[in-house]
Amino acid sequence: MKLCIRPHDIGTNTTAADLGSKIHALGFYGVQLAIAKAIKGQNGSPETLSQEVIQDIRKGFNDNHVEIPILGAYFNPVHSDKSKVAAGQAKFADHLRKASLFGAKYVASETGSYNDEPWTYNPKNQTEEGFNEVLSVFSPLADTAKESGSYLTPEGAWHHCIYSPKQMNRLLKALDNGFVRTTVDIFNYLYIGNYEQRYDILHQCFELFADKIVIFHIKDFVHQGNELVEVPLGKGIMGWDKMIPEIRREVPQALLVFEGVQDLPNSLSYFKNLLD
Repeated sequence: MKLCIRPHDIGTNTTAADLGSKIHALGFYGVQLAIAKAIKGQNGSPETLSQEVIQDIRKGFNDNHVEIPILGAYFNPVHSDKSKVAAGQAKFADHLRKASLFGAKYVASETGSYNDEPWTYNPKNQTEEGFNEVLSVFSPLADTAKESGSYLTPEGAWHHCIYSPKQMNRLLKALDNGFVRTTVDIFNYLYIGNYEQRYDILHQCFELFADKIVIFHIKDFVHQGNELVEVPLGKGIMGWDKMIPEIRREVPQALLVFEGVQDLPNSLSYFKNLLD
């Protein structure tokens, strides 16, 4: 297992070299890179993501001994404005085609919401229509992944269209061509009605598609009133001390990505101690 982080949690509108230096100093192996959120002057669009730009970004990280195994190209596949869906789909496909130039294998996205923005719960998300619309948008991207030798990597969330491990398993099976994997974010699969079943949800992911898991997003949380509130790692109730040994056994090559982690120095120290 290797530790990664989102660069835009370290800094935004800056250079790859600056981010790489800071991330290496913290001791992370690599990054899940959302270009538009991190790199100064870049929006990650197909028109601007030239080979020269890619080489400069990769060099900035790699020269600081930081890898780029994952690209983030998140978009809402069920947005009501279909021009936005088409643009997101085109950007994602371009990332798949260019992933190897970054040294990346995986291109990630969540599965969206009928609320458009923000991607919050809508009853329509948890319908066959929602599932089928996500499938129709991601199917050609699975084809592009196979053509380019990279991996389409969807991420489920309770408030999105792929809202449970069972639904994710359906999607993975429907898309499967050998170039589809998944990100597991246990916190994203939780809501006020199921957070006490978080270990069961982790076990469902293992039972249904352990061979497809390549990334875990790392977060912690507490229960406050009717909300689940993120907190620094080790300060919440997620139970990483119980989960990490199971992840190590079931998905030993997993990339563990810090996502929006609070109090990063202490959270990182806590998590490294778990891994050791």
